[in-house]
Amino acid sequence: MLLSDCHDDLPESLIARHPAEPRSASRLLHLDGASGALVDRRATDLPGLLRAGDLLVFNDTRVIPARLFGVKETGGKVELLLERLRGGQQATVQLRASKAAKPGTRIRVAGGATATVVDRDGDFWRVEFDAPASEVFDRCGEMPLPPYIGRPAEAQDRERYQTVYARALGAVAAPTAGLHFDVGLLDSCRAVGAEFAYVTLHVGAGTFQPVRAQNVAEHRMHAEWLQVGAETVAAVAAACRRGSRVIAVGTTAVRSLETAAQHGKLVPYEGETRLFVTPGYRFRVVDALLTNFHLPESTLLMLVSAFAGREQVLAAYRHAVEARYRFFSYGDAMFIEPSPGALEPRQVP
Repeated sequence: MLLSDCHDDLPESLIARHPAEPRSASRLLHLDGASGALVDRRATDLPGLLRAGDLLVFNDTRVIPARLFGVKETGGKVELLLERLRGGQQATVQLRASKAAKPGTRIRVAGGATATVVDRDGDFWRVEFDAPASEVFDRCGEMPLPPYIGRPAEAQDRERYQTVYARALGAVAAPTAGLHFDVGLLDSCRAVGAEFAYVTLHVGAGTFQPVRAQNVAEHRMHAEWLQVGAETVAAVAAACRRGSRVIAVGTTAVRSLETAAQHGKLVPYEGETRLFVTPGYRFRVVDALLTNFHLPESTLLMLVSAFAGREQVLAAYRHAVEARYRFFSYGDAMFIEPSPGALEPRQVP
């Protein structure tokens, strides 16, 4: 597969700069992967697409205010974007400065902290703060809005760039499919008989790194930490036994479940994943997907194309452009049912 196979032109005017108000006011494009049929809906229509017994799987990661601004002792300005907390006073970060950083460089962080560059960590840097790293980011950090939003973070983003069910602190980007759920929509899903389960995948800053290889098979995914617990494994098994669907809320939930089932059977899993899903992949766990509209040529668009067929997904995106849907993190959503052959035959536990 070539990178250009997942290219799609998008008018900049359709990039959502602010969240919908309220959360569930977003639009929802329903794609039937079997036929390619499209239906324009609202997020509040989601309960009507569910069946009693369906299992919705959410990513409960919580976003850290992960962007810090500071000044080197020489006066040069620095931006630090958290990739991962390392425990204690250390963290792995993206570091942007007018001149390359060196080990030993000290940075005065706006808001009252000091960071010292320790060493290089691949594409990132390891830094040590003068206080616990998690406390520094919580006290001094801004919410890490994606660069395409094109504006500084505002006070409301601390709440709106966060799902209402977020609880496991560790992400530097939101699992955006979950941003459409408010308490009322969650209650409406429960009222039709849907059940809920949770995974945790801490989305890293690497999620915004572009695919640089024209042959996508040469691309290496950034590592992200995830956990699929025994309770969620049991809930998926129960859904399978009763013939209900497992519906992933977001691509991070997909990657979590599919990583935990890489050896053919879903089992509890805790650790890193570099799972890269491209067309031709057969899904072992997920039966339907709720997801936002993704960047052209992104790994997320490739995953969605694997689930519902590249041509059908690109056709859906063209329809969304014509119908003036809002795109990306604060944008609208899709409810996607799989194309023929996308799923592995299910084995009842």
